[in-house]
Amino acid sequence: MRRLIIIPTYNEKENVVRMIRRLMAMEQQYDLLIVDDGSPDGTAALVAEEQATYGDRLHLIERSGKLGLGTAYIAGFKFALARGYDRIFEMDCDFSHNPDDLPRLDAMLEQQDVAIGSRYSKGVNVVNWPMGRLLMSYFASKYVRTVTRMPVYDATAGFVGYRREVLAAIDFDRVAMNGYGFQIEMKYTAWTLGFTLGEVSIIFIDREAGTSKMSSGIFGEAFFGVLKLPFRNIKRKTLK
Repeated sequence: MRRLIIIPTYNEKENVVRMIRRLMAMEQQYDLLIVDDGSPDGTAALVAEEQATYGDRLHLIERSGKLGLGTAYIAGFKFALARGYDRIFEMDCDFSHNPDDLPRLDAMLEQQDVAIGSRYSKGVNVVNWPMGRLLMSYFASKYVRTVTRMPVYDATAGFVGYRREVLAAIDFDRVAMNGYGFQIEMKYTAWTLGFTLGEVSIIFIDREAGTSKMSSGIFGEAFFGVLKLPFRNIKRKTLK
């Protein structure tokens, strides 16, 4: 069983080395792929330095410019599938997702096809967010649940584990959203294709270092993109 964690980065020099070392030290072995979007603060250079220590467990894709969350994850998914990983995980670099929760997501993949680290499956488990952002996130997930009927409490969650079979079935060329709506679209696509979704309750702690990437444009893409999802013709990827 081979496991890969994918972390997209943009200007994460305050966090990336700590995160790499934390993940590499875990009892369960995970490989790690950093997908960096040309961070001007030198994030990629720090990752490259760590590669000298961790060898083929630590990978780096450097992209030219800020190309977006969705395309970063898709680049990571293609990397994982091409190299035969069995379980693929998404998480943020800023420690809002606790690495100690990874084994719980991993365990859920024994029963479910997709494991979601959920802030809202058991109440509201978010620490240090401004009230406005918390309300926007919480009601966005309720909105998604209402529009799509998808049985997920935290549709925008970015702490997610996939079985290989799920990603192999998704046609990434047909994934339309690129911001945080990408997370909704991936879950909805997997569910529509007949894969099972499970939620693991986590505590989400807002970043202490670095700058949030949330913007009104990202929120708008997700809001209007969700309205289109029930009308999409979603089919399994045709194997060539």
